[in-house]
Amino acid sequence: MATTQRRGKQQATTKRVQAHGLMKAVQPSVELAAIVGHTPLPRTEITKRLWDYINEHSLQDAKNRRMINADAKLRPVVGGQEQVSMFDLPKLVSRHVQ
Repeated sequence: MATTQRRGKQQATTKRVQAHGLMKAVQPSVELAAIVGHTPLPRTEITKRLWDYINEHSLQDAKNRRMINADAKLRPVVGGQEQVSMFDLPKLVSRHVQ
């Protein structure tokens, strides 16, 4: 919503900023919250925290860096798969946010 106030010849406009799209905070599922935290986060922050977790636990495959080896915490998020492509991660994670 924009409000306009008249100040001489100039107009000052203030806007209420609403988060939408990738910046809108979403609630992670219980499985995803075990990795990224329980508070609502923007999708960009969820992706960042997920990659931090993957790098911290050395879950990228040594031979094929495009593949992620799922550990016990990550396996429920990726549909129970042992290994998943990094390109499939956004689709799999989107099932775990509201």
